Formats: sequence, C-alpha cells, structure tokens
Amino acid sequence: ETANFEFPLITKHGVRIEVLLNASTRRDEQGNVIGVVGIGQDITGRIAQEREYSKLIDSANAPIFGVDTFGCVNVWNICARKLVGYSTAEVMGHSLVQEFITQDYQASVQAVLDQALAGVETANYEFPLITKAGARIEVLLNATTRRNEHGKV
Repeated sequence: ETANFEFPLITKHGVRIEVLLNASTRRDEQGNVIGVVGIGQDITGRIAQEREYSKLIDSANAPIFGVDTFGCVNVWNICARKLVGYSTAEVMGHSLVQEFITQDYQASVQAVLDQALAGVETANYEFPLITKAGARIEVLLNATTRRNEHGKV
C-alpha cells in the first residue's frame, strides 16, 4: 500500500517548507508489515507557482474558465463572474455546456472542449453564453489543454 501526503514542515532554522511524503509499507518474506518506507520531496516551489498561477488567472482582465475531463467548471475567474453574473460557488462543479451554453451551440462547444481535452487547441471560437440575468452574450473561446505536473489532462 502506498499513500501520498502533503504537509508543512518546520526546519530547525524555523523555515516552513511544504513536503510531499510518499509512504509505502515494508513487508517481510511472509507478507507481514515490518515497517514503513517514506520518501519526502520539498514541493514549496511548486505550491508557490500554483498560487501565482491562480492569482494570474483570477486577476486577468478577460473571462477565464476551466472545465475538468467531465466538462464541469473548475476554474471561474473574477472577470467571468462580472461578465456572466454567476458567482464561483454557483458554477463550480456544474456542466458548462449543459447549464450555461445555449442549446443551439451545445454540441459545437462540447466538440471544441473535447478536442482541447484530446490536445487539439482552438482559437477564436465564437459562441453565446447565457448570463444569470438571462441575457445572451457572445464570447470568443480559446480552448487550450490543461495538464498536471505529470502531463495528464
């Protein structure tokens, strides 16, 4: 059994670092647990980059949203909130296409998102979004593939 844990660690000099610990059970020849092997990695820099990335997205002067591999919203910046009128809490985890795209564009927007999830990016695709007030607004979509640190979509 293997488990990964992220936790803060204070060094002997009083500096806080973020650590990713990979812990695996150690077994004898009969399969009995005789201990644990742990490998720690300093991920302080990675976490700082992730925070900076999040700040950059949230403060951009263009609406930025992201969806997970199921098409559910997982990024919704300040500009998107102002433009469309939905708070982050109202959209997070909801289907972007099914709930916020006009029916006549759902199939084509879904196709653009599916292509991005497959690594094919699209630039300047125009489609309508429905605001919280019920207004239809036209937006330009640049769909890019987002990958984690292991290259996985």
